[in-house]
Amino acid sequence: MAETGRLRTVAARSLWGDPVSQLRIAIVLAILLIWELIARSGLLYRDVVPSLLAIADALYRLLSRPDYYWHLGVTASEVGLGLAIGGIAGLVAGIVLGANKFLSRAYESFLYYLGPTPKIIFFPIMIMWFGVGPGSKIAMGAISCFFPIALSTAAGMRQIDQVLIRVGRSFRANTRQMVTKIYLPAMRHPIINGMRLGLGVAVIGTLLAETKLSNRGVGFLIIQAYSLFDMPRMYAMLIVLFVLAIGANALVGRLGGLHSIRRS
Repeated sequence: MAETGRLRTVAARSLWGDPVSQLRIAIVLAILLIWELIARSGLLYRDVVPSLLAIADALYRLLSRPDYYWHLGVTASEVGLGLAIGGIAGLVAGIVLGANKFLSRAYESFLYYLGPTPKIIFFPIMIMWFGVGPGSKIAMGAISCFFPIALSTAAGMRQIDQVLIRVGRSFRANTRQMVTKIYLPAMRHPIINGMRLGLGVAVIGTLLAETKLSNRGVGFLIIQAYSLFDMPRMYAMLIVLFVLAIGANALVGRLGGLHSIRRS
């Protein structure tokens, strides 16, 4: 027991003694201090920058409401389905483009041109195709995450060691076996990076769609709070989204790391 306590003490000291951790904590504290000073200074219009206490109170009331979790579940399901659809489509497109030089020269430039385009311009088309319900929001999430995943996968395909490909062909592996046994394991890190980027833009695309035309979801609640000028509640919802996005991003990276450890 004493040895365990000693190890915990050493770990805690190394964590707090790490200059990087100290800098991160100092930056966070400085941001919070500047925010509170601006809130108390009265330089901006009232409640545009509410105090930290008001935001904390709004956050507590928000997390105490059961209906908020229903809206959060709606957004999570839309983001998840959009990421699954767009991710699979991007993965297939990236493998095809990375494996075929002719198709890569013909079509990959279009992905680079369309990738940075704000996907919200496609929302009217998504409404006409899928209606005003969840379908259009899922489509926005899918089209948002498709491009980073496809481009990362295509780049990863070109980084695969040709020796691995020749080994697979020498064993007369079919297309499915080449994809599952050679391509996907060899470009694990580009796919994980693409998924992390795709997750971020899928959340943005879905939330933007919910703010434009919806009566459910976190995006709808955010734009509703903004319309009512309930700034503490709006900031509280943004904080929850920020924390959940960080957690989901870390989870994707962790899964990729666990996969690497198991294979090694």
